[in-house]
Amino acid sequence: MRWSQMHIPTLRADPTEAGAPSHRLLLRAGYIRQLMAGHYTLLPLAVRVRARIMAIIREELARIGAQEFLLPALHPAEVWRRSGRWESMGEAMFRLRDRRGADLALGMTHEEIFATLATELSSYRDLPQVWYQFQTKFRDEPRPKAGLLRTREFTMKDSYSFDVTDEGLDQSYGAHREAYLRIFDRLGLPAIPVQASSGSMGGSASTEFMCPSEAGEDLVVHCPGCGYAANVEKATAALPPAADGPGRPVPSAFDTPGARTIDDLAIHFGAAADRQIKTLILVLDGKLTLVLMRGDHALNEQKLADATGAATVRPALAEEIRDALGASPGSLGAVGVSAYPVVADLALRGRRDMFTGANRDGVHLRGVDVERDIAVSAWADLREVSAGEPCVHCGQPLTVRRAIEVGHIFKLGHRYSDAMGATVLDADGGQARILMGSYGIGIERAMAAIVESHHDDKGIVWPAPVAPFAVDVVVAQTDDPATAEAGSAVYRSLLAAGVDAVLDDRVERAGVKFRDAELVGIPLRVTVGKRGLAEGTVELTARASGETERVPLDAVTRRVTSLAR
Repeated sequence: MRWSQMHIPTLRADPTEAGAPSHRLLLRAGYIRQLMAGHYTLLPLAVRVRARIMAIIREELARIGAQEFLLPALHPAEVWRRSGRWESMGEAMFRLRDRRGADLALGMTHEEIFATLATELSSYRDLPQVWYQFQTKFRDEPRPKAGLLRTREFTMKDSYSFDVTDEGLDQSYGAHREAYLRIFDRLGLPAIPVQASSGSMGGSASTEFMCPSEAGEDLVVHCPGCGYAANVEKATAALPPAADGPGRPVPSAFDTPGARTIDDLAIHFGAAADRQIKTLILVLDGKLTLVLMRGDHALNEQKLADATGAATVRPALAEEIRDALGASPGSLGAVGVSAYPVVADLALRGRRDMFTGANRDGVHLRGVDVERDIAVSAWADLREVSAGEPCVHCGQPLTVRRAIEVGHIFKLGHRYSDAMGATVLDADGGQARILMGSYGIGIERAMAAIVESHHDDKGIVWPAPVAPFAVDVVVAQTDDPATAEAGSAVYRSLLAAGVDAVLDDRVERAGVKFRDAELVGIPLRVTVGKRGLAEGTVELTARASGETERVPLDAVTRRVTSLAR
């Protein structure tokens, strides 16, 4: 390819709307353009990078016996209703109707559709199967941002395994886990596998692959001592045992005028935060619920959803709270409450001599024994882990850092195969339920994550396996016929040797070409100039290190080939 014939609209200044480095650089370097919020056009350079990412994924999936499909992006509502996700996906799903009034959806994911295809499997001898596709997905993100990291339209590699035994599912899951580690290593992504919530996907287990980055929207808890790692939605930490006194025979009320927060009660009434019961009023699937946390702990809503199976969670409105409990936030508690479910964090189990609201404005209770005085409907780990808390496995202080989710794998079990009626005959002639696994990688998100991990103040620094070109041949003086011809000869020689090269033959100053080459991030640059040619050499520059070496003109193809492969 010749740069003069390509559409690479580089920008001299950072776009004002871009914050994350990947967003800023992919715009500046001419890889993407925004059509509207959450929807991007991939320009020729990005299409080349995308194709290289997909090729790596295809190679690794072929190693584990996966077969490629291509499923429709537009789905009938019926299949989503059968799985129960037509309702639970809520506003994130793009929905429409055809001219006959039939409900349809733009696919967010394809568990239901692949499970429908699996109904054609007839015997346990047909299993295991691993099927995958690259397909456009649609999610109505409420706040699309950070360029390709959070969009409404994106390409997903989603694969699905079909087994008939738990051992088979374990093997398929393990094979995907190892394939993902190889994929991310080849992409140049420092992805860490972490324990994760299955969320709306359901299933018994899931692992996220997290790439540490300040641009990430997820928090990863990690132990530098033993290597334990989990998404904050799944992470646990050890707590020192509480040293409670005997407490009181019954809770006693006391006036707390003006005390509306945990700090107010601690500062003015001597109730330490770790001795308070924080009462949160939430609505889970339309049902008002009391959620109890220790005063110094934060609720993780995903943990609550996982523990209760709730598809929707929202804070209760002020009028709902007063109608139910007769008081305003700041004076709420669960003592004596029996009309509503109470879900309590495990950190409160066995605690005595605690403080909580009395469900009368400006009044609290002291001497509360949680298990004696509160009718807890369910106990669960609900709290969000904080940095510095001890690891449950080795006791070392935990770290918490931001990360980008670049892949997610799930053990789905029977949820979707049961919904779609996917069974096979077992060895005894009976019906066996199919066990499924689901495994996803966002392609454009991976592209952005690579940029987040590989850039400097000059631009993108693509790892060689995913770069749009392996080498950029820059003709320093295009107005000099000898130099232009030498540059073209080097370019043709590289192509003949199987090196993916681009020839920068633009009528521009050499400095402009160098800046663009650094911004675009091609791993190697060969500069063909009058001065070097007079000495029979060209300059070979490595984008990552910035190091330049002089190479004899007749040896440049051999040298570049040795570096590019």
